[in-house]
Amino acid sequence: MKIKKTKAERAGDIVIYIISALLMIVCIYPFYYVIIYSISDPAEAAKGIFLLPRGLDLSTYQGIIKLNDIPGAYLVSILRTFFGTGLTIICSSFFAYLVTNQKMYFRKFVYRFVIITMYINAGLIPWYMTMKFYGFQNNFLLYIIPGAVCAYYVILLKTYMESLPKELEESAKIDGAGMFTIFGRIVFPLSKPILATVGVFSMVGQWNQWQDNYFLVTDAKLQTLQMVLYNYLNQANRFQSMSSNAIDASAVTSSITPSSIKMCITVLVVFPIMCVYPFLQRYFEKGIMMGAVKG
Repeated sequence: MKIKKTKAERAGDIVIYIISALLMIVCIYPFYYVIIYSISDPAEAAKGIFLLPRGLDLSTYQGIIKLNDIPGAYLVSILRTFFGTGLTIICSSFFAYLVTNQKMYFRKFVYRFVIITMYINAGLIPWYMTMKFYGFQNNFLLYIIPGAVCAYYVILLKTYMESLPKELEESAKIDGAGMFTIFGRIVFPLSKPILATVGVFSMVGQWNQWQDNYFLVTDAKLQTLQMVLYNYLNQANRFQSMSSNAIDASAVTSSITPSSIKMCITVLVVFPIMCVYPFLQRYFEKGIMMGAVKG
């Protein structure tokens, strides 16, 4: 039976809808502005744009793509995100499963020791010395090994796994299943919502990370997209001349400006995540809500 709302309730709903719409516009418009600016004629865009691009021009994208280090850096970032996220999901989820086991020796101590790392940071110099000691300098493993276990992800996974019915694990033990079998065939498949949540967090973090590259990688073949584009952002004027030289002079219809370069770089960095996130959003919301029930 549908309940009839009063005038005050309807007015309240209208106000909520208007505020929500305004907030949505405030969140979406900056991304939209960057996109239309990047595909506009740089000279026309410098005069100001609002809703529609002015003078469609992709010369800045052409200049960026034709630079020799961009394709290789894109590949390194993709590989880093793929392998780093996969290893983080596997290691963090298995560690979280271990600390849910009541029979594990020093379980509470180990779990609390991991949590402490969220509050205490040794600093940049000890981190640098540790990474160098383990041979991660100019090594692709630098991008995936150090982030294999993250305390925050362990908290989310542990909380979610503790909400799973214990009867499933007990029945598997009766049938002779071991720890790895229970984790691989029961716990891991049932944790898809929270795994997708951790996957989104890790994916975004891996894709946007550049500090480890900045401090420990000098090999041009191991440079990530974010590091390469970060250098270009800091040297936009020099990159402007490089991009113009990379394009055939007959194809250039307008001059490339530092502002158009920054907008195109922003689109290139954000676009892959924007494509992936909508497909994982439903798992993301479900995992956060269910993982927070007992937390």
